[in-house]
Amino acid sequence: MEIREKILANLSAVKEKSPLIHHITNYVTVNDCANIVLALGGSPVMADDLEEVAEMVGFASALVLNIGTLNSRTIESMLVAGLRAKELGIPVILDPVGVGATKLRTNTAEKLIRELKPEVVRGNMSEIMVLAGQNVAIKGVDSIADEQGSSFIAKRFASELSCVIAITGKTDVVSDGRQVCLLDNGHRILADVTGTGCMTTSLVGTFCGVTKDYFTASIAGIISMGMAGEIAQATLRHGEGIGTFRARLLDSIYNLTPEILARDGKISYE
Repeated sequence: MEIREKILANLSAVKEKSPLIHHITNYVTVNDCANIVLALGGSPVMADDLEEVAEMVGFASALVLNIGTLNSRTIESMLVAGLRAKELGIPVILDPVGVGATKLRTNTAEKLIRELKPEVVRGNMSEIMVLAGQNVAIKGVDSIADEQGSSFIAKRFASELSCVIAITGKTDVVSDGRQVCLLDNGHRILADVTGTGCMTTSLVGTFCGVTKDYFTASIAGIISMGMAGEIAQATLRHGEGIGTFRARLLDSIYNLTPEILARDGKISYE
């Protein structure tokens, strides 16, 4: 089955099955992540207390871990939930937000990768470069690395970790260590809204909840956000800005159809 056909089948499966996606995520974007999963057709749960995470993940189809607002309590919850997910064969999707900015973030991300062996790691160029052992400057939790060499880094790091590496940016790059897919949908305004990266990871997690092909699921989640960004931006009128865009981004995901994906998705391979 060709990649576009797989993506379309995955979107239909999400809307049909409404997979439960367990998040242990950051409090800045938790509401946005929940709403984007609902808009796509999934069912989010945001449980992070140590007393229930292992039980909750047992009901889920995927586990999304996001280190955007770390604390010692949620780090332990991530490890407990992640280990239980691995026991049950539930995919773990890691978003290493701001890794490299502090030792806590870097050490935590490295520990989660080492102990949980996530199926997908989704980050910006700076974050993936830090995890791959490349020198890069970090400003807060934002990327200031350029995208030169992103395909090479994604492929090599995916092969090293035996997982899918997804680098989002002007051109998104997804690799499973064997093949590299480039995605050219999106709009620069996405970077002006806090949480679009986190929401993208939630979309990836939702697609991972309906297939074992995590390479295709990652492509589906990222291209869905890119296309929704294009559609939402195109509706803006004079005087409207990122607040209106944010609401219409959710609308665009909610109204996304296999026909739209098939017609407007910009997918290529290296």
